[in-house]
Amino acid sequence: MKPGRLGVGIIGAGRVGPVLGAALAGAGHAIVGIDATGADAVERAEAILPGVLLLDAPTIVERAELVLLAVPTAELAGLVSGLAATGAWQPGQIVVHTAAEHGVDVLRPAAERGAIPIALHPAMSFTGTSIDLARLVEATVAVTAPGPVLPIGQALAVEMGAEPIVVDEADRPAYAEAVAAAGEFAAGVVAQALRQLAEIGVERPARVLGGVVRSAVEAALAKHPDPPLEP
Repeated sequence: MKPGRLGVGIIGAGRVGPVLGAALAGAGHAIVGIDATGADAVERAEAILPGVLLLDAPTIVERAELVLLAVPTAELAGLVSGLAATGAWQPGQIVVHTAAEHGVDVLRPAAERGAIPIALHPAMSFTGTSIDLARLVEATVAVTAPGPVLPIGQALAVEMGAEPIVVDEADRPAYAEAVAAAGEFAAGVVAQALRQLAEIGVERPARVLGGVVRSAVEAALAKHPDPPLEP
């Protein structure tokens, strides 16, 4: 099942929202607007989505067929329930969030008003620039959704350029913990190594470590191939 051409509204202009919006626009969907708060967010949104309309959250929900919630995890539940309290969510509207920790239960207030809840988490670190669009091609997206609409979530991930993997609702916290641990460990080790090289006067330490880090990660992943799926 593939979603048709949709009007996409984005709430949140951090590093993730504008990039995923650009990926969906590249797949033929129309961006109806983005809710961007702060000068940096506005600049980022306009750089990645030239000409995008800057709208508030209620207007985006009113106009969009697919609402992408790319906000900090701590703000997600309050945003969804707050919009539900005003009667903003619409029957048949697709509502997608990008938080690693949550499945679709956090979207229940929208679902109770007829919206279609989907959780999509790209397993990658975002820079908030167009570079991320190329990186999406090598990334996976964790998809959680009710069975009948799971193919829509998978199709959206493919349209973004990534590979969808299905993660059950109950497994989202463990998934999030694993992804965060890998990212934080890698970032910490690289930061320490960069400092050590800089302290001994090595020029362009990032270039020195780039090849080492990429080859080491690839070698480690090759030693632990994906286990066969259970029948």
